[in-house]
Amino acid sequence: MKNYLIKLLISTLLILVISYFLKIEITNYLAAVFMAVALSFLNTFLKPILKILAIPVTIMSLGLFLLVINASIVKIADYFIDGIQMTFLQALFFSVILSVSQYILNKIFTEKKNNK
Repeated sequence: MKNYLIKLLISTLLILVISYFLKIEITNYLAAVFMAVALSFLNTFLKPILKILAIPVTIMSLGLFLLVINASIVKIADYFIDGIQMTFLQALFFSVILSVSQYILNKIFTEKKNNK
């Protein structure tokens, strides 16, 4: 639970920072928190289904279609959160930058479980 809250905090801060640089409109900080929760939920439940359904297209595009799936997940979260507005191109760059940043910061700040 502690690691999840740390990851949620990291995601919220990254959403605020990345949206500033990509000129994405966020009306308040609570919208960024809801965006982090929505992305967490959608990445857990919807993204695996989309990846399975898009296997042929992903193979034909040599994996580049996964970027479209990531951007679509961000746009779906954007649709449900009132305080955030972005275009699909912004969502594409946002998803790539967010994924790389989350990977790096989660490796630094979350605990590793010992498998003894």
